[in-house]
Amino acid sequence: MALSGVAGTAAPLLGEPLPVELMNTVWADRDGLHDELRDAAGLAAWLQAVAGRFAAGAASGGPGLAVVLPGGRPARELAGQFRELRDGLRGLAAAVTGDPRARAAGTGTPDVAAAVRAVNAACARAPLWSRLTWAGPPGAPARTLRSAGTGPEAALSWIAEAAVLLFTGPDAGQLRACPGPGCVLYFVRAHPRREWCSAVCGNRARVARHYQRHRPGANRPQPDTPGSQDSTEDATEPEAAP
Repeated sequence: MALSGVAGTAAPLLGEPLPVELMNTVWADRDGLHDELRDAAGLAAWLQAVAGRFAAGAASGGPGLAVVLPGGRPARELAGQFRELRDGLRGLAAAVTGDPRARAAGTGTPDVAAAVRAVNAACARAPLWSRLTWAGPPGAPARTLRSAGTGPEAALSWIAEAAVLLFTGPDAGQLRACPGPGCVLYFVRAHPRREWCSAVCGNRARVARHYQRHRPGANRPQPDTPGSQDSTEDATEPEAAP
């Protein structure tokens, strides 16, 4: 199955590092949890959506890969390998962030040792190595990457390698579990004022806080609590919900 023949991915793409984008192939909305890697077609759509980042050369921070997903059984096996890596990364992200979100529970490998094994296995699937080229004259050296595996296998290993650098580098401390209502996404907090994975989650959180403040009964003292009174003479009348 060539990527050019697959529709765009339904998974959110937030401009995060590719390991985090892979984590976010599990997402949630009002209809429940979704998994873009549930089958080979979903994987192909996701790979198509991020193909430009794989095609970028080493000088631009990419592996210079042309990622085309095969058809049939190999594609299904690759989807399983990407899911295994994704679940391992989500498990490690949950451990690093102390993820408290009930909705996110069960979307990653819960055992850290098993998650680490999944990442290491993906790193070893199709390792990449550097190749020096020297165009002349005047002689402009360039670095390209090579792999003994297919494009998708090399992409899997490259994402796993990038994840190792993420979890062992300075950005590990900036990895966040989005606190937006019902959200299960992760993001790297590149700016000190960033609180959410996206503006959409930030807006939902503000709406939820507004509703909690202004819902009927929000300001009414509860019986048998400090400050409650038998008389409602001085009670504050709650505002109507918007």
